[in-house]
Amino acid sequence: MSPARRNLCVVYGVIAFVALIATWWNNIAYLADGNDLGGFVADGYANYASSSLVNDLWLVALAAVVFMVVEARRLGIKYVWVYVVLSIVIAISVMFPLFLIARERRLSETSGTMAT
Repeated sequence: MSPARRNLCVVYGVIAFVALIATWWNNIAYLADGNDLGGFVADGYANYASSSLVNDLWLVALAAVVFMVVEARRLGIKYVWVYVVLSIVIAISVMFPLFLIARERRLSETSGTMAT
């Protein structure tokens, strides 16, 4: 793997780690306040500002999932469904960077044999 690809993987890894802490810190606090998962999405639509952010997140997540599936098929990355499912269970902001690491690794393996 080239140093540039390795550095990019480190950046993606840091983003995934920070995203895991940032999302789950708030998820745990939300549940600790006596809320349940049933109201989680509804609470995201509490006002126009939060509704805008939630809608933005849904649409970016949809674009990311489409990209993951298309790229996984193009590059032969196995088990893309795991990234998709864990995007829902954990967070898209965690799983998308992890997919990008897998993509960089695959591109590194196939450099010279596939167009990037």
